[in-house]
Amino acid sequence: MKPSRHTVIQVALPVPLRQTFDYLPKGDMAVSGIVPGRRVKVPFGKRQLIGIVTGVLPHSDFGDDKLKAVSALLDEAPAVTAPVFQLCQWAADYYQHSLGEVLAAALPTQLRTQDDSWEATTVRWQLTQKGRLIGLEQLGRAKRQQQALQILREHPNGLHHPMLTGLGIQPAVLNTLLAKGLVEQHEDGPPREHWHRERVLAESPLTLNEEQQHALAEINSADGFATFLLEGVTGSGKTEIYLQAITHCLQQGKQALVLVPEIGLTPQTLHRFQQRFAVPVMGFHSNLNDRERLQSWRKLRDGEAAILVGTRSSLFTPMEKLGLIIVDEEHDLSYKQQEGFRYNARDLAIMRGKIENVPVVLGSATPALETLHNARNGRYRHVVLSQRAGQALLPRFRVIDIRQKALTHGMAPELLDGMKQTLQAGRQVLVFINRRGFAPVLMCHDCGWFKECPHCDHRMTCHANPARLHCHHCNYQCSIPRYCGHCKSTDLRPVGMGTERLEDNLATLFPKFPVIRIDRDTTQRKHALAQHLERVQQGQPCIIVGTQMLAKGHHFPKLTLVAVCDIDAGLFAADFRATEHTAQLLMQVAGRSGRAGEQGTVVLQTHQPSHPLLQTLLNDGYSRFATELINERKLLGMPPFGYLALLRAESTEPRLASAFLNQMGQWLQNQVELNGVEVWGPAPALMPKKARRFRFQLMLRSDQRGALQRVLKLCIPKAEASAGHQVRWSIDVDPVTLD
Repeated sequence: MKPSRHTVIQVALPVPLRQTFDYLPKGDMAVSGIVPGRRVKVPFGKRQLIGIVTGVLPHSDFGDDKLKAVSALLDEAPAVTAPVFQLCQWAADYYQHSLGEVLAAALPTQLRTQDDSWEATTVRWQLTQKGRLIGLEQLGRAKRQQQALQILREHPNGLHHPMLTGLGIQPAVLNTLLAKGLVEQHEDGPPREHWHRERVLAESPLTLNEEQQHALAEINSADGFATFLLEGVTGSGKTEIYLQAITHCLQQGKQALVLVPEIGLTPQTLHRFQQRFAVPVMGFHSNLNDRERLQSWRKLRDGEAAILVGTRSSLFTPMEKLGLIIVDEEHDLSYKQQEGFRYNARDLAIMRGKIENVPVVLGSATPALETLHNARNGRYRHVVLSQRAGQALLPRFRVIDIRQKALTHGMAPELLDGMKQTLQAGRQVLVFINRRGFAPVLMCHDCGWFKECPHCDHRMTCHANPARLHCHHCNYQCSIPRYCGHCKSTDLRPVGMGTERLEDNLATLFPKFPVIRIDRDTTQRKHALAQHLERVQQGQPCIIVGTQMLAKGHHFPKLTLVAVCDIDAGLFAADFRATEHTAQLLMQVAGRSGRAGEQGTVVLQTHQPSHPLLQTLLNDGYSRFATELINERKLLGMPPFGYLALLRAESTEPRLASAFLNQMGQWLQNQVELNGVEVWGPAPALMPKKARRFRFQLMLRSDQRGALQRVLKLCIPKAEASAGHQVRWSIDVDPVTLD
C-alpha cells in the first residue's frame, strides 16, 4: 500500500475505538486554518458523524484510495478551546478511554448531534460599490427595491436582518438586489455584553471571623496554580469564603468555575450566587434544555458570563479568562462518572487548574482520605476551619443501643421522646434513613420467600404509592403479587423500613405536625425539591424524612434534632471504602443540625455502640477518625498508598465474562512488564447480576501510578482482541466503589 501523498486531517470520532481517523480535505479546502478543536462532519461507514480535529499531518500511512474526504468544516473557531482540548487529551490517556468520546463529552448535546455552527451570527446587508453608484430610476417601477436601496444608503455600514424587516424590507426584495449585485451579505457575531469588574457585588459580603479571614487570605495570595484543601466543619462558613474568593477573582477581570456534587443543589447554590453578584451567573442543571445549555456555554466561552455553577460535566466548559476553580463537597461520590467515560471531576479540576495556571479550592467538612493525605504531605495547601460561623455550636452526639430494646416503628422510646420535646419547643426534626420506598423487601411470613428482581441479584423494594415492586438498580417494576411465589401463601408482609413507610408512621405518631419527605421519588417533578425546601425554610415545626439528598449543602436554621435510624450497614459493608463513606455521610447529616444559635443534637441508633471507629468518630472527630483509617490503608497498601484499577466485564452469559477475565488475568501474570503490579481475581462483582448481565472484575494494584498505567496500556489491545462481541468490558481507573 502506498502512503498518502496529500495533507490529511486527523479526526477523533465519538466511537469506542481508541484511535483517530485520517481524512482528506474536501475539494480546495484550505488546511492552514484547521487547528485542533474544530468540529468537522465526516463519513464513517454508512453514517455521517461529527468529530473533532486533533491535528493536520503532511501524509498518511494509508493510501489515497483508502481515505475519504471531510464532508464539512463546521466552525470558524475551535469549539473545544486549547486548554479544554489539552485536558481531554490527558483524561483520555489517564482513564484509558477513547479520545473521541472524551471530546464529545466536553461538548453540549446540540454541538455533538447538530452541524449548525456554535458561533451565533446575524446577517448584515450592505450596499456594494455598484449599489452605491446606481441611480434609483434605473430600477424602473420596483419601488420596494428603490426603498431598500435608499434605506441602505442612509446606513453605509449596513443593517442587520431584523432591523430591515422592522423597516418593512422583506427578504425577497433583498434577495433580488443581491442577484443584481447591488447588495451583499456579511455574517457578524453578536455584540459582546461584557460585565464590569468595577461593579461586581449586588449585596455586601458577611463579616468573617479570624479563621475565615486567614483562609481567604491564603486563597487570594495564590499567584497561579495551587491546590487548597479548605477543611471546615459543617456550618463553618465555607460558602462565604467561596463567595469572597470569587469576588477577588472577578475584580481582576477573571471568571470562576464552581462545581457542586448534586443536580438538586445547583438551583439553590445558583440563587445564592445570583443574589450576591451583579455579574452574569450561569448554571448547568437539569432544568435547562439543550438550547439553553448551548447559550450558557457560548456566553462562558466568549467571556460574557462571569461565574459558572454546575455539576461534574461543567468542568469541560470553555471559559475565556478562567481565574479560579472551586470544588464544593470534594469528597462526594457524585464527582465520579460511573458509566462510559469514568472520570473523577475533582481530580480533573486539579488538572485543569494546572493547565490554565489558576488556583483550585477543594472544600469539605469530611475530606476524602486521598485529599487529606495530599494536604498533610504538603502537596496541597491545607486550610482548616475548626469552628462554626457566628454563634452556632457544633452538635452533640447521643448513641442509643437498640439491642434487646422494644422499638416503635423502628425507633427507640428515647428518640421518640426527644422528637416530641423538640417539636413542642417549635423546632424541627430530621429523620435520616438512606432507603427510599415503603420497605426494602416483601416477604412471605410462612416460608420466608421474597421477590427478587428477575434481572438483578437484588431484592425488589416495596412501594406503597403507587403500589408496586421496584428494582432501584435496573428500574424494573411490577405489581405486588397476591400470593407467595414458593408456597402460595397469601401472608406477604413488607419487612424493614423505607422513607415512605417512615413518613406514614411518623404522621400517625405526630399528627399535629407536618411530615415532609424528601427523596428521589418526591422530587422528580420540576421544582418539587425547591418547593419542599421552601416549606422547611419557613421555620414551622415539622419532621423532615429524607435520604442522602439532605446530607449536604442545605441550611435549616430551625433544625435542632437529627435522628439516624440505622448506621450499622455501612460499618460492615464489603467495599473497603464503605467505612469512610459512612462516616462522611454521618457527619454531613449531623451538620444539618444546630446551624443557628441553639446547639443541635444528633441521635444514632445502633446495634454496635462500641464499634471502635464509630467511637473515634464521635469522641475525637473526623480528623482523628481519618488518621486511623489512613493507617489501616497503609498496612493494606490501598489508596492513598496504592493505586487501583478495575478491569470489568459483563455478559448475558456468565461463563463468557468469567472466561474473558480469566484469560486476561493469566496473560497479565506472564508479562515481564508487570513490574510490581498485582493482579487480584477475577471475581464476581459485589452485585453479580445487574440488568440481565452477569458482572465480573479483575483488580490491578500497584504502589506506583506510572507502573499501573503502563500495564493498563498493555491490556487494551489484548482485551480488544479477546473480548468477542458478546462481552462488554471497561477499565475503571481510581474506582471509588467496588460494586
